[in-house]
Amino acid sequence: MSEWNAGYLADVDYTYGYYSQLDPLHMRIAFLYAGLAFPEVATACELGFGQGVSVNMHAAASRVEWYGTDFNPTQVGFARELAAASGARLRLFEQSFAEFCNRADLPDFDFIAMHGIWSWTSKKNRATILDFVRRKLKVGGVLYLSYNTLPGWAAFAPMRHLLKRHHEVMCSPGSGIISCVDSSIAFAEQLLATRPAYAVANPQVPERIRKIKGENRSYLAHEYFNKEWNCAYFAEMADLLTSIRLNFACSAHYLDLVDDLNLTPDQQAFLGGIPDPMFRETVRDYCVNQQFRTDYWVNGAHRLHPLEQGEKLRAQRVILLRQREDVSPKVKGRLGEMTMQEPLYAPILDALADHLPRSLGEIEQAVQDKGISFAEMVRAVIVLIGAASITPAQDEAIAGKAREQTDKLNAFLCNKALYGDEIVNLASPVIGGAVTTGRFDQLFLLARSQGKKLPAEWAQFTWQVLLTQGLKIVSEGEVLETEEENLNALLEQARIFADRHLPILEALGIA
Repeated sequence: MSEWNAGYLADVDYTYGYYSQLDPLHMRIAFLYAGLAFPEVATACELGFGQGVSVNMHAAASRVEWYGTDFNPTQVGFARELAAASGARLRLFEQSFAEFCNRADLPDFDFIAMHGIWSWTSKKNRATILDFVRRKLKVGGVLYLSYNTLPGWAAFAPMRHLLKRHHEVMCSPGSGIISCVDSSIAFAEQLLATRPAYAVANPQVPERIRKIKGENRSYLAHEYFNKEWNCAYFAEMADLLTSIRLNFACSAHYLDLVDDLNLTPDQQAFLGGIPDPMFRETVRDYCVNQQFRTDYWVNGAHRLHPLEQGEKLRAQRVILLRQREDVSPKVKGRLGEMTMQEPLYAPILDALADHLPRSLGEIEQAVQDKGISFAEMVRAVIVLIGAASITPAQDEAIAGKAREQTDKLNAFLCNKALYGDEIVNLASPVIGGAVTTGRFDQLFLLARSQGKKLPAEWAQFTWQVLLTQGLKIVSEGEVLETEEENLNALLEQARIFADRHLPILEALGIA
């Protein structure tokens, strides 16, 4: 008899993460930067949607009809709860890949997405997924696929094996996975303290153990302790996906699209001498020691004429996600932290400083007297999207129709903030996706929705929520003990929210 979870970890819920790469709108500028046409997405599918945060955000904030499946009934139940709150067009199933992928009532899809799932599925399930994509992805449609890859995992893969093996051999069956995660990490630390030859040959391993020790235990359980755990070279994935007629389009990680942030001049010249684009991508992974890939693949790549490429790029809209003065001049690529050139980036940010969506054509007009070429401006926009300072915005007509759904979903999520801080995102009809909003911001919004207009009222409302749960504010590592101290800290945050966060949330159609 087969296991109902196909070896995938089921005794601890997955995290409540949101991933913008799964948003069809996110791919447009990346495709155009690569010189490729993108599909107009009407139907989309997410395989293995976890808690359903991403699929619900994208369904509520757009007019796309979403489908999806996850095998975990607890997670599906929560995802359906979100769907019921928004009333968005999505159908979520509690089925295995084999059951879902062979349903007779599914449409063909313009966009199919999987985040991380590939690395944790069995060989049989991977074959099922490939067959599903072959049959159900429309011509011109896009597959988003992310997975653990080599050579970046080569040094740490033996340590992952040790952690998993310790869990299987040394942990008591009834101790629970979270306890096992902690004990396995502690065992690894004890081993590394003896300076084994493996650690001497791979000096980055002890630092990585120290890093993961501070990460979310649910994430670690799913990342390192599943029965199935597969790393693939890019070339291996390319062989599989080209066999079902897909072409590699580009990375979904915008900063990876800019070579100067990731490759030395010598590396760029070396890669430029490789005529085969797929082999060039493989070699690039060695240059950056790629560990995790986030890629778009397309069923029939259509390359645009340069004039058409420019025309379509100029039509794309973006919006500033931060206060103009809060945009960091630093950006981090594979080569480390770099400083954006003020004469190039400042005029672009100035053109977006009022937090209204602007097309790239409008930005081009706004900066034309600064000596900035269109190509330079587009490259800067790619960097700013990658740095999460700006993001693509969708058409006003679509945003207007989605507003009722996102309002309902956000009201539900702000009410959820009364009880915890698991979901740190709210849906925006303007961008067709979600933005990060902490628990306090959500509680401030909830207070506003109840007629409380002043920061002092928001702070008092939030303090009462914390008080009923026995929680207190931690400031600079110290717990604030008195009510006055806690209220003052919350009032300061409420004022910051009113001055800096609320105007942006209003521009994004959230507040």
